[in-house]
Amino acid sequence: MSMDRRQFLKITGISSILGLGTSIASATNLITGKQLLPPQVDRNKEALTAKRWAMVVDMSKFKTDEDFNKVFTACHTNHNVPDFRKPDGSPDRKFEVKWIWKAAYERAFPGQDNKYMSEHMKDMPFIVACNHCDNPACVRVCPTKATYKLPDGITMQDMHRCIGCRFCMAACPYGARSFNWVDPRTAPNLKADLPNREYPTRTKGVVEKCTFCSERLSVGKMPACVEAAPKGGLIFGDIEDPNSEVRKIVTSQLTIRRKPDLGTGPAIYYIVGGGDHA
Repeated sequence: MSMDRRQFLKITGISSILGLGTSIASATNLITGKQLLPPQVDRNKEALTAKRWAMVVDMSKFKTDEDFNKVFTACHTNHNVPDFRKPDGSPDRKFEVKWIWKAAYERAFPGQDNKYMSEHMKDMPFIVACNHCDNPACVRVCPTKATYKLPDGITMQDMHRCIGCRFCMAACPYGARSFNWVDPRTAPNLKADLPNREYPTRTKGVVEKCTFCSERLSVGKMPACVEAAPKGGLIFGDIEDPNSEVRKIVTSQLTIRRKPDLGTGPAIYYIVGGGDHA
């Protein structure tokens, strides 16, 4: 991608006006299109790598509320996701921040049902998160490049660059992003001590979301949700590798994706009816 002086001044000028504090070196990388890892990610020789990361969710493995909650807790604990509650203990939807959660079939897969589908299937909960799309709408609309794609397909969110415009939230057709309306560090579960002191906390006025645990991949660990899920519940790997488990599942079993008609190319595949691939 070429760059002329006018383009350079335009973007660096916008950064200064917005008070982003972006260095000239960082701005140049943005302009040239080179993808930067956020500050919290430091890849090493033990890093897990892939041409295209993807995930398969086998819903037949999730049989109890505990199976779901272990996944949600692992993700949110590892990333210091704030948990705001009402006096009665229920989630405060006004300030809710979520990286991974569950949604009923009708909400997760609108338009993929039929009038003869059982009520059980329509109400069945599905694990949902950022789909790390091939063509993410959120990346196209972000004015500061706080949302960008890594070469391995992960859609990243750099909370340090985010200015809170929420364009990405409006563009995402999956509702996979959350906005910090208040300082997340005031949440009861973060006040006393951070669950994970190795992962940075956020500030009021920024957007956050699932990053496929890029910070864990960079040090040779699988995503926290995958490790916490029932065996075979969440399968993660390189879908471009014909020998990977995710590739074998997708090519041998019927899987569905969320809103495939939008052309975003979601990287999360679902086995609805179950199947033996352990």
